[in-house]
Amino acid sequence: MTEHHGSCHCGRIHLTLRDEPTEVSECNCSICRRTAGLWHYCSPDLISVEGEGVAYQQGDCSLDTWHCPDCGCTTHWTATDPTYARMAINLRMFEPDFWRDLPRKLVDGASY
Repeated sequence: MTEHHGSCHCGRIHLTLRDEPTEVSECNCSICRRTAGLWHYCSPDLISVEGEGVAYQQGDCSLDTWHCPDCGCTTHWTATDPTYARMAINLRMFEPDFWRDLPRKLVDGASY
């Protein structure tokens, strides 16, 4: 399987994705609409994150949304429940050629 590499703006956090996204998700919840994330959801086994980020919890505290402490880029989210086998990576941390033409799916997080 192909590995795709991305990073935050300053390069402190490096991301490796071992998956082939077929779509990207845009969520309209209060945090995602502000960070403008393009999310790819998959098993944590398919994503490697190198570098130390800062976690932010909001709302029901079920997710840690991670960002770089230097440049502020939102890189990914993880579940606070370690048994939840899904996370998301922000594809905007990768070159646009990787995600630009992928279909967009709206996630209505604002209604939850």
